[in-house]
Amino acid sequence: MKADRPNSELFSLLEPARLTAVVDIGANPIDGDPPYKGMLAKGLCTLVGFEPLKAVHSALDARKGPKETYLPYAVGDGQTHVLNVCRARGMTSLLKPDRNVLKHFREFSSWGEVVRQERLTTARLDDIKEVQDLDYLKIDVQGSELSVFRGGHARLSTAVVVQTEVSFICMYEEQPPFGAIDLELRGLGFVPHAFTEIRRRLILPFTNSSNPLAAMNQPIEADVVYVRDFTRANRMSDEQLKHLALVAHHVYASFDLAANCIHHLKNRKAVAADAMERYVSIVGKAR
Repeated sequence: MKADRPNSELFSLLEPARLTAVVDIGANPIDGDPPYKGMLAKGLCTLVGFEPLKAVHSALDARKGPKETYLPYAVGDGQTHVLNVCRARGMTSLLKPDRNVLKHFREFSSWGEVVRQERLTTARLDDIKEVQDLDYLKIDVQGSELSVFRGGHARLSTAVVVQTEVSFICMYEEQPPFGAIDLELRGLGFVPHAFTEIRRRLILPFTNSSNPLAAMNQPIEADVVYVRDFTRANRMSDEQLKHLALVAHHVYASFDLAANCIHHLKNRKAVAADAMERYVSIVGKAR
């Protein structure tokens, strides 16, 4: 085994031609660790992350590991836009906050206050030469996801997993809602697989004075995982199936999806004849 070979039973079972290529658009870890952290720690993937805010990019670049690259580009439609820097940095966006919507939820009017604006030229994902391979895209760009997808059709044609933020209540003017994102990704060959988080809030004037994040039923936004349509596995290459299995297993504990990929690989004789039995043993250890 080579010294830099990942120490992973599943990787050894699948023997992909290369490490899984992860791209993170909006790499600022505002909400905690990224979902691919475990894969990165195990040496199972490479990462190209994008963060246009200079201070955040510098911090990411200063502590990066050997398989990480961080670029200061704003990914979008390739045009120049105004970046609205908000009081809450997690609401900073190329879109303008919708004051009428924000006032219906506690604290959002304050969080969404624009404190300054900057001119920002974006780059289309398909035009970024540093992205050679793309298997797994994680994206959180506060309402601009659709423009990124539309500027990245060629890169996304090989991807097998997309984790994206979607909005049920649009907090920005002219922000595409969940339905538009869903239709775009389905048109690119993906299907919904999992909700990793659903964020809800109380509708004003009803409030909980002790908890500004209190909620009942109203969903605001969510992180949704889309995967390449496993019901049409014949449209995926062996390598795509291998990377889908790796991400499904290591990031989302979607052992059923990983097993489905291995099933197809076994039928193609792209893995060992006992691959399914070996994977069941791996799952037993993981659980």
